[in-house]
Amino acid sequence: MHKLFAAALLASATTVLPSSAIADDHSVQTADNASAGSYKSVRAEIWQWQLDNSPGLATSVGDRRGDGKLGDWSVEAHSRSIVDARQFVARLDAIDRAELTADLQVDYDVVRVSMADIIAASLHEHDWYQIFTNRGGWFNQLASLPNGSPFFTSADYDSYVGRLEAYAKVNQDAMARTRIAIEKGLTHACGPMEGFHERMQSMVYSEAESSPYWSPFATQPSTIGDNEWASLKERAKAALETTVFPELQAFADFYRQEYEPECRTGMPGILGTPGGTEFYDYRVKSFTTSDMTADEVHQLGLSEVARIRAEMEEVASQAGFETREAFVEHLRTDPQYYMTDEQEYLRYTQALAKEIDGWMPKLFGKLPRQPYTVLPIPAERAPGNTTAYYEPGSLETGQAGIYRLNLTELDQRPLWELPALGVHEAVPGHHHQIALQRELDLHPLRANGTFFTAFVEGWGLYSERLGIEMGLYDTPAKQMGRLSYEMWRATRLVVDTGIHSKGWSKQRAVDYMLDNTALSPANIDAEVNRYITWPGQALAYKVGELKIRELRILAEGELGASFDLRAFHDTVLENGSVPLSVLEAHVKRWIAAEKAKL
Repeated sequence: MHKLFAAALLASATTVLPSSAIADDHSVQTADNASAGSYKSVRAEIWQWQLDNSPGLATSVGDRRGDGKLGDWSVEAHSRSIVDARQFVARLDAIDRAELTADLQVDYDVVRVSMADIIAASLHEHDWYQIFTNRGGWFNQLASLPNGSPFFTSADYDSYVGRLEAYAKVNQDAMARTRIAIEKGLTHACGPMEGFHERMQSMVYSEAESSPYWSPFATQPSTIGDNEWASLKERAKAALETTVFPELQAFADFYRQEYEPECRTGMPGILGTPGGTEFYDYRVKSFTTSDMTADEVHQLGLSEVARIRAEMEEVASQAGFETREAFVEHLRTDPQYYMTDEQEYLRYTQALAKEIDGWMPKLFGKLPRQPYTVLPIPAERAPGNTTAYYEPGSLETGQAGIYRLNLTELDQRPLWELPALGVHEAVPGHHHQIALQRELDLHPLRANGTFFTAFVEGWGLYSERLGIEMGLYDTPAKQMGRLSYEMWRATRLVVDTGIHSKGWSKQRAVDYMLDNTALSPANIDAEVNRYITWPGQALAYKVGELKIRELRILAEGELGASFDLRAFHDTVLENGSVPLSVLEAHVKRWIAAEKAKL
């Protein structure tokens, strides 16, 4: 999950939070004062600005202003967005926050942090020119269109074809920015990008009908007449074969001929680029929504690794193995833990997801309406990708949330990791949190236009721990699977900071993860490549999870026998994605309100 992937939902103009969000009486003011009016006005303008500049966001909320558009990837558009963000922050700073009601203060804090982060990022040239990773970039926006677009009316199909036709400008603008990255020495390290050209080449097709982009035209809707349907198909075929495929080929050629020869050798971390140290310092603070330094994160990682390693030793002993290493070797190599048939593996995962669904009413008082499904990662994107990920859906576009599963290299994907994987990516993890956020009684900007990785991924990792209460880890192998996943996120703190602030090599990072986790070598290689090309993102998971766990322990201690787990979970999620400091203040207010009832 990345900030660029946040989507939106149209709702009322006023944020309404539960009574537990209200602070002490002295902070509650009338909502009709000038400060409240000014804030609501700025918030509304920011929301409209997001819809204007994010066509996919507009589509996901049923707003048609983005039809036929893909967004502007030019340097000029990026520059305009920063100017706009500065103006919004200046207007927010002119508002007397103390005059806002407590719910609007929460709202204000979330929106200001989001806008300020755009400005903070813009101070670094990496933000301007390093615009893709080994996993994705603007081309992923195109690849997601067949599954992420509505297909109900002729206008929907017309918009889809228009977006195919618009890809040329997006691709040319993005390559122009990337050429500047080459000139400035802001390319990625060579090692993590191995196989990237082949993956890009696999997205190029010779015929429209043989490509995944043609799937919307497999069945003619009853609402579209024969002549119009034939015209739409003709336009789509022309767009794919004269624009999309040539542009995808142009990027594959550009990468091989211009970018790959200039990729960096030696030290793989971002500190090997001009201004890399300062950029990483920014990323640490941005992704963790904290004031932690890289060294503090590194030390936290070392501490967590030691704690989890001791727990792994205990599980190995319970399983009858003398050492953790012996049990891990058994788990990595024993055929009983692996499937060879892709469809069997997919069906096994789907059945497990349905089993987990049955636990949701026991853990939450409020559930989202939007369902989710379990599907494979598309074949052209699966090689070298991670084990799984989540794609948000949209009620407005008729799309369920999707828990995507990698069906390649099944000999590297053990069954004992699937319980922890499922609760993270689907429910009660990403699908539950993200789908619920979009249905909460929040302003649409908050419901869909703000995204904080530490909260979202922290909740996903916290959800893995909830699997203990569900009884999912009912064998030593599954227990080790959960611990391995927690260790995976703990080693990220060490490895990411090691690579980007301490000069670690890729091999040192791989060896560290091989020594401490039960992940397969293929998964570890893919993960380390991800950390190298996406600095700082991997830090958010453990930092966010530890904060949520800390708040739960606090609530349990303060409330004792009156502690209600469902109410606690609903409280954590009822503001949507927020910075960790905002979450902490909100939960502490809830604890105080609950104690007052005793």
